[in-house]
Amino acid sequence: MNSALETELRYAEVSVLIAALHANVARLEELTGGELDTITDHQGQPFLLRRAQAQLRLNDASRLDAILNSLPACIAILDADGAIMSVNQAWAAYDTPLALAAAGPGHAIGTNVLVQCALAGGDGAAQARQVAHGIGQVLCGASHHWSFELACRPGGLPSWLLLTVTPLADKNLHGVVVMYMDISERKRGEDELRRFRTAMDCTDDAIFLVNCSTTRFVELNAAASTMLGYSREELLGMGPRDVSAESTWSEMAALYQRLMANSGTSVSHEMALIRKDGSQVQVEFHRQALQSGPDWIIVAVVRDISERKEAALRLQYQAHHDGLTGLPNRTLFYDSLTRTLHQASQHGWMVAVLFIDLDNFKTVNDTLGHGVGDDLLVQFASRLLGCVRARDTVGRLGGDEFGVILVMQDEQNDAAGVAGKIRDVLRAPFVLGQHELNVTASIGITMHPLDASLPDELIKYADTAMYRAKQAGRDTFRFFTAQMNVEVLARLDLEKALRRAFENGEFVLHYQPKVALDSACVAGLEALLRWERPGYGLVAPNVFIGSLEETGLILKVGSWVIDQACRQIGQWLRSSIGALQVSVNVAGRQLAEGDVDGDVIAALERHGVPPELLELELTESSLMVNTERTIKTLKDLKGRGVQVSIDDFGTGYSSLAYLRRFPIDKLKIDIAFIREVTSNPDDAAIVQAILGMARSLKLQVVAEGVETAAQLAFLKRNRCDQVQGYFFSRPLALPELEALLREDRQMQLPAPATPSYRKTLLLVDDDSHVLSSLRRLLRDDGYHILCAGSAAEGFDLLAQHCVQVIICDQRMPDMSGTEFFDRVKEMYPDSFRIVLSGYTDLDSIMKAVNKGAIYRFYTKPWDNAVLRADLREAFRHYGLLHNIQADDDQCDFPTAGPLPEAAAQLSGAESPPG
Repeated sequence: MNSALETELRYAEVSVLIAALHANVARLEELTGGELDTITDHQGQPFLLRRAQAQLRLNDASRLDAILNSLPACIAILDADGAIMSVNQAWAAYDTPLALAAAGPGHAIGTNVLVQCALAGGDGAAQARQVAHGIGQVLCGASHHWSFELACRPGGLPSWLLLTVTPLADKNLHGVVVMYMDISERKRGEDELRRFRTAMDCTDDAIFLVNCSTTRFVELNAAASTMLGYSREELLGMGPRDVSAESTWSEMAALYQRLMANSGTSVSHEMALIRKDGSQVQVEFHRQALQSGPDWIIVAVVRDISERKEAALRLQYQAHHDGLTGLPNRTLFYDSLTRTLHQASQHGWMVAVLFIDLDNFKTVNDTLGHGVGDDLLVQFASRLLGCVRARDTVGRLGGDEFGVILVMQDEQNDAAGVAGKIRDVLRAPFVLGQHELNVTASIGITMHPLDASLPDELIKYADTAMYRAKQAGRDTFRFFTAQMNVEVLARLDLEKALRRAFENGEFVLHYQPKVALDSACVAGLEALLRWERPGYGLVAPNVFIGSLEETGLILKVGSWVIDQACRQIGQWLRSSIGALQVSVNVAGRQLAEGDVDGDVIAALERHGVPPELLELELTESSLMVNTERTIKTLKDLKGRGVQVSIDDFGTGYSSLAYLRRFPIDKLKIDIAFIREVTSNPDDAAIVQAILGMARSLKLQVVAEGVETAAQLAFLKRNRCDQVQGYFFSRPLALPELEALLREDRQMQLPAPATPSYRKTLLLVDDDSHVLSSLRRLLRDDGYHILCAGSAAEGFDLLAQHCVQVIICDQRMPDMSGTEFFDRVKEMYPDSFRIVLSGYTDLDSIMKAVNKGAIYRFYTKPWDNAVLRADLREAFRHYGLLHNIQADDDQCDFPTAGPLPEAAAQLSGAESPPG
């Protein structure tokens, strides 16, 4: 390389160095220790280092002053002793308030701040000492930064200054930079924010502020943290998407866009939020978009509606479910049936509707109380649910009525199987507190699409079938048939006709006499309701009385009956017929819902009738309807003199307790016990027990349904007070009755019983030739002989005569001789009983002998001498047992006593059947 090129390169390097020195004067001075004054470049131009250095310092100071003066703060530089070396324009211009005194800015250059603070007194002394302490901490190196907020009131307005003290950055100088910044606006903003937050925290609703740009929460209240279980700090790092259980981000973004497009409008909706623990809370949102500078803020007010939702669900549940059993009620059952039928039509299913009614449930309520009845319904509902599948529906339709919807595969067999299962689960008794009850149910079944396809029709038809099951004796089920629908329509037509009947005056009263057995005269009348229906004639009461009670018309009709009966009593009282007691029937519904007391009192007063001429007849079951109210009503009427009797006694509760509690004057024995009282030992025993009990309680007894002389004789012999029945008179219309009363017609009483000293023999055989033969054989032996061609005739004669010895054929069409004597033994245990037969049925005969039902047994043809001798012995034995003398004039018919020793005598030669 030649020398010229080397020289050129050397000059180039110097030029770069000179340029670098120009750019780093301060560094060059530091490196040279300030000893160089001039450096000359390659062209001979001198570079005055000291002058450049001074100019640079002047430029830096000017630039620093400009910077400090442009800052919105009061700035001063203090030396190591705390004296002010320089200040910016804001410091020099600051008018220090008295409250700040030495602690504030505005001191002149050269002032020692530490000294001023130490000398400060008054209200600003405390702040001054704090300022001096902070400056001192930084000057001594104990702290690299110190700040303090000072409060003052320049011009009466609250003002705040932020004091910061930092050490000088210049290593050649020791001092601090003191800077005061006015933070009043910030403090007022903080106060406003604090008040805002306080106001937000005072509301129970959660409030969220969402930045639309970041989709993060920028503010929230305490209720928001409480609602979601997060801390404030946690939520401020989250956004709506993190807590929403339903909305997607796209849905939320679309909502925010709508809100921003319609600023000022509020959007409300309900949704679920997710708590920190993972649970959900139902809330109601009210959102509104507000613009804050370039950003949009979504203000969301969130209300916890969990309780409201739960309350709504409870109301919804209560509106569609039975409050007692929890089963669907009639409304929900109907809705479920509608949906099921719709699905069944689409898929071709069979659907069965079961209508279930507990038998005699009203009896449970009336006797044991509604609490026990409710418990029964709850237990029954539980058992009923166990009889069906999960897809089937069980509902309570009202009262003791339940419904079941079955979706079936095997048509009627499935429905019948469920009905049978329901009956089976009812076999076990229900334990209700201290009571144990056996309950049955009647079930009606209708089918879709066989019977109907509409919910209303299916339920109606099932109800109809249920009533048919009840008519069949209860505890069974019936399928709906077209004939039932005809009957339903007939019943509806009957109900309409009954309403018109009352309005049109089609009801009349007939009267049936009651006869006193001691005088055979009419002792009173029972008023019986009849319906003269146009086009039908006189309608039997059993056709329409039930409908009157079901429809509630019995209240109006019953009141009318009471009034009509009293009107008639008043008319007779003022005529030649005279005073005559009339009884009227009162239904249980009248006592429970009507005003029987008021009706009776008004009728008696209106027609001027003495109270004792009116008698109210109540059934045993009607007494149990609202027992306390019934007792009060009857006692009030009894206190006025009105008579009270129990109708159909023995067929209902037959509780001795109510005979003591209720003010009763008479008992009426039901026709069910009178019908076979002469031939059925059980009926006879019941009638005798009722008569004996009534005499002990000083109650009169009326026997209903007396139709034969034998029944009359039995009742008279057992000292019944009155009888009523077709034997004397059927129920009569008013003209016929008044004719009977004016004739003073009396009942023919039975002849006096055959006296016991007269030996009475009863012959019972369906063969008239045998009866004739026996009469001829025994007519000279001095017996009073009675002949009966059947067991029934035999019982009638036994009821009317005092019979000591009975001879009965074994083979009779309606009843065998041993069966006849089994009953006779129970009813007339003192009689001597002899069987006569052409057949030797040893098994039945020996059983009868062993039970004591037979005294002797003879085969046909019999040995006349032996038969006559045994009859004489039987009568003699009877007389010895009962100490009957020839002058006794009555037959007392003892009801108990030992039987004579039974013996069987198989005498006579063999003979063909007779």
